[in-house]
This record gives sequence, C-alpha cells and structure tokens, in this order.
Amino acid sequence: MNRARDERLMRRAIAAARVMLGRTWPNPVVGCVIAKGDIVLAQTVTAPGGRPHAEEQALDLAGTRARGATVYVSLEPCGERSSGASSCSERLAAAGVARVLIAADNPQPLSAGRGVERLRAAGVPVEAGFLAAEAEPLYRAFRHKLLTGLPLVEAATSGEGFDAEVTLYPDESPAQALERLGRAGYTRLWAPAGSALALRLKTLGFLT
Repeated sequence: MNRARDERLMRRAIAAARVMLGRTWPNPVVGCVIAKGDIVLAQTVTAPGGRPHAEEQALDLAGTRARGATVYVSLEPCGERSSGASSCSERLAAAGVARVLIAADNPQPLSAGRGVERLRAAGVPVEAGFLAAEAEPLYRAFRHKLLTGLPLVEAATSGEGFDAEVTLYPDESPAQALERLGRAGYTRLWAPAGSALALRLKTLGFLT
C-alpha cells in the first residue's frame, strides 16, 4: 500500500465534499473517490437534496472497473437505507472493491458502524478513521443536530456553505425557530455577523 497516495486521494474526497457544504441537507455531504493505483475511476459527492449518495454515483461511473479498486470516502457509508434500497456498503461489497478507506465515522442510526460491519462481513478490508481530523469539520453541524435536534448556528457574512439563514416568523422565539428549522432538516444555519439577531442568538446560547 502506498500511504502517500492514500492520503492524496482521501484529501480529494474530502475536498469534493467541502465544495458541496450547505447543498445536501437533510443528508450530510459525502465525497467519494474510486481509484486503481493513481488512476481515478470516479470522483463524486452527495447530490443536492441528499440523493443520490456519493458512493452510488461513483459506482455507476466506475462500472465494472470498480472490481479490485480502492474506495476513499469522507464519511462511513450507510449500512441501511430508509427507503429499503440496497445500502452503499452493500453496493460497494457487491461491486467487488478491494478495500475501503473511511475518514469520519457516521453516528446516524442507519450507519453507526453498520456500514463498516457490512463491508467486513463481505470480506472487504476497511480502514476507518483515515485522515479523520481533516474530515471532521465537515460533520460538526451534522453531529450537533443528531445530539441536540437543533441546527448548528454560526455568525457569518454570507450564506456560502450553510443550509440556510436563520429566519424568525412574527411572534416566534429563536428557540421555536430553530426547532422548526431543525424539523425541516437543516443542520447548519447562519445569522449575519454583527446583527441584532446574531447578538440575540449568542445571548441565548444558540450561536457557536
């Protein structure tokens, strides 16, 4: 195994995911690279709106060339799909990939180690936690939402990389607004830096 190459290709997957931050809710953004040696067969990212997943797009692009290839994915592949369709881990195993490198773990109940277990049960070598520290910033809001039920809120000068701007309906409290936006699937919101709303959210403990 060539560790320098593995690091370079995983960084490609992480960079691909970073570009799509704020565009894939309610699903987390995932970058995936399938390669044989230095030859990249596919590089994909979660589609707008969260579907299709990055892994299934990459497998479609690679086709039969995926057999014997190495897969670099920024977040643990799903172990089960809410739709009942084949999970990404099942698809990767069925494609005959040689090994899978995963950066960040996925605490979502349909994954949470199940993707790794499915791959290993199918005889696919898995290395989890590979460049995890570099991928983790992509999933800070995702983890916050799973833990609290509320979107992560930050002050910013623009909405680039965010799911949406915090908006309050008339007579709606910030807490009610965040609960509403959380139910809608948003994970990372922004409030204009220096605004009265940002100050109010910070005072109430909602602004990170």
